[in-house]
Amino acid sequence: HPIIDEILKYRGLKKLLSTYVDALPKLVNPKTGNIHTSFNQATTATGRLSSSDPNLQNIPVRSDDGKRIRTGFVAREGRTLVSADYAQFELRLAAVLAGDEKLIKAFSENVDIHTKTAAEVFNIPMEQVTKSQRRAAKIINFGVMYGMSPKGLSDAADMSFMEAKQFIDDYFKVRQPIKNYLDRTLEQARNLGYVETFFGRKRPTPDVKSANYIVRTAAERAAQNMPIQGTEADLMKRAMIQVDKMLSTKFMGRADLVLQIHDSLIIECDNEVRDEVAKGLVEIMEGVAPELPIRLKADVSVGENWGEL
Repeated sequence: HPIIDEILKYRGLKKLLSTYVDALPKLVNPKTGNIHTSFNQATTATGRLSSSDPNLQNIPVRSDDGKRIRTGFVAREGRTLVSADYAQFELRLAAVLAGDEKLIKAFSENVDIHTKTAAEVFNIPMEQVTKSQRRAAKIINFGVMYGMSPKGLSDAADMSFMEAKQFIDDYFKVRQPIKNYLDRTLEQARNLGYVETFFGRKRPTPDVKSANYIVRTAAERAAQNMPIQGTEADLMKRAMIQVDKMLSTKFMGRADLVLQIHDSLIIECDNEVRDEVAKGLVEIMEGVAPELPIRLKADVSVGENWGEL
């Protein structure tokens, strides 16, 4: 039942936040006042970095308590935190991998992609799209790579089951190249036993042939998502290498890469070089893959603590 799901989700979130509140102060280095996480290169199946001891990639950002915890991470005196976050990263990469020329063109023209999607699905002008229609389009734009079901969309977008089912059907008519790509990816997983990122990094997919329905369907969703999320991971690591070179040569001792959270990077830098660091960070992240036929976009923010970013 949705209400029970929300209660369990709330309890899980409160437990997670309570763990952070209890554990983080004990992990502060008394000599430096810093907390150091460990990044793991080969833990996730997609190739994303994971964080542990403590996991600083998993502090909730959309809850008030999570934001309060983030405000406890502050820049040192005379320094500022600079963050750059890829905008709609996975959807842009899905457009590339699927060869969806209309979607690629929309991103290149810097169109509000969720409003445009809603306009196409409901067959109305963009200026007539309502907030609820845009919200539904946004949810399915992000959820399509994870195999979002009509039930999932109806719960998230406050729609009836039949409305959600119709929306998804209409969405895939508009985004037929993405539907075809997801189908091809699943076919490859079954026939060749692996899927791969844009750059050719492979992940075996033996469980897509499992006799266990739950195991098989979970493996199918993972197989369809891996090329997109894995390509994201490949590009982020490439960006981190280039950012590190920039900081060590142009800002030696004045700026440090302090955290990576999947599709965002956080740098601590001297106040005097803040704007220059922000500009260089965005330039690297947006230009990290000139071979891609799409415009990548990174949004930058600055603050004295993590909660302000």
